[in-house]
Amino acid sequence: MNFFNSNLNSYVHPDAVLGENAQIGPFCYIDKDVVIGENTWIGPHVTIFEGARIGKNCKIFPGAVIAGIPQDLKFKGEYTNVIIGDNTIVREFVTVNRGTAYAGKTAVGSNCLLMAYVHVAHDCVLGDHVILANNVNLAGHVEIENWAILEGLVAVQQFIKIGQHSFIAGGSLVRKHVPPYVKAAREPLSYAGVNSIGLRRRNFTQDQINAIQEIYRIIFVKGYNTTHALEIIEHTLSPSEERENVLSFIREADPGIMRGFQQINGAKLDED
Repeated sequence: MNFFNSNLNSYVHPDAVLGENAQIGPFCYIDKDVVIGENTWIGPHVTIFEGARIGKNCKIFPGAVIAGIPQDLKFKGEYTNVIIGDNTIVREFVTVNRGTAYAGKTAVGSNCLLMAYVHVAHDCVLGDHVILANNVNLAGHVEIENWAILEGLVAVQQFIKIGQHSFIAGGSLVRKHVPPYVKAAREPLSYAGVNSIGLRRRNFTQDQINAIQEIYRIIFVKGYNTTHALEIIEHTLSPSEERENVLSFIREADPGIMRGFQQINGAKLDED
């Protein structure tokens, strides 16, 4: 039987599972088939629909809606989930929609930060330590790898993949895949250098950063077509985890990666 918690003025379905020390603020709606991990804080006026699986030590701020049904006309009411990892922060008025039959879930990793008014659509998969700044909008089936950062007002087209440790400038429209370790900016979205500042913060050595910069000089700066550039990288640069990540990402990218750097009005490529 459903019940209403008069102390908190919140509705919590009796089949919802709340971990130890989980806190539910006033005026929340917690549906059936919801699991909330221990020490997670749910602020006032949060709505969590069925199918949500929220990890430990998360914080979800007022107005957020988790596990709403997909905004997809192909959705027929199938059972799907939203999964949010441990230590993730979801700020005000974020929406994270359930998956569809295509993937069965929408997933947000651990230690992520979704700032105010972010929208994560159906079947998206976010890795760990991902930051989505204010008003980032992800269409369905977007994949974002670990440690990627999207600045405010970025919009990402459906079925796009964004590589690990990448950085996308505010206001960008992302219509092609963004490979690992890069900065992306301009319209149309283009290579703007290696994300060397972010890599240093994550303890990449200068030798690793230099090797990544050489990879992307071959791909984006020297004028080769992509197939030829990958062949040169494979035959001339020493094997490394970073090299293999870039090669495999680009070879699997369909409909292709973002454009290379082109000098515009005297602007110079930023490799700092």
